[in-house]
Amino acid sequence: MAKKKTTRKELLKKEDEFLTISARAINYFNAHVNQFKIIGVVLAVIIVAYIAVHFYVRSVNKKGQDVYNNAYYTLTQKTGPDLDPQTLKQSEELFQKLRHEYGMSKAARLALPQIAFMKFVEKEYDEAIALYREFLDEVSGNPEYESLTRLALSACYEAKGDLNAAMEALNHIIKQPENSFKESAMLSIARLYRLDHKDEKSKEILKEFVEKYPTSPFLPMAKASL
Repeated sequence: MAKKKTTRKELLKKEDEFLTISARAINYFNAHVNQFKIIGVVLAVIIVAYIAVHFYVRSVNKKGQDVYNNAYYTLTQKTGPDLDPQTLKQSEELFQKLRHEYGMSKAARLALPQIAFMKFVEKEYDEAIALYREFLDEVSGNPEYESLTRLALSACYEAKGDLNAAMEALNHIIKQPENSFKESAMLSIARLYRLDHKDEKSKEILKEFVEKYPTSPFLPMAKASL
């Protein structure tokens, strides 16, 4: 059966319908123009805010990194057996500035362990421990940062004379089978047991080390301590 041809009347009717729909759309827009203006303004504000925050964060990160680099350079330019007190003070002030003025920067998080280290050098062990523990909370979930921080905490407790707390910090590392710092932790805890006059416990740790890590670069040191 042949397809029925569309008449001119029908074509005009469709055009009228299109014009009617278009007119309705225009009328709707005119009736709600204020609402559309508000939506447009809101979107514009959101976009501007996003751009501003994005560039602010970039700026803060750059400035924070600059302060960190300056502080780190100040700390390391005069390395030696005894760090110059004035150098320590200048570096600590810069790291503190990084924390307080550029706290949102990525580099600010790394200021904590640097300040803690300086407190350790200055023999302010309680302050160093508090800072390391604060950093430990911040890096929770990152095994490498956690382990390095626990090694630092162990050194602080040992220097303070609290051998039990020093060994407890190391035990957190030793209990993790795949921990990259387990070898260092085992040798350190064996040494702490000797300092605590627990020679048998120390030898037990060292024998375990020799059996588990026959290719370790620390193997000669472990054997010499047996």
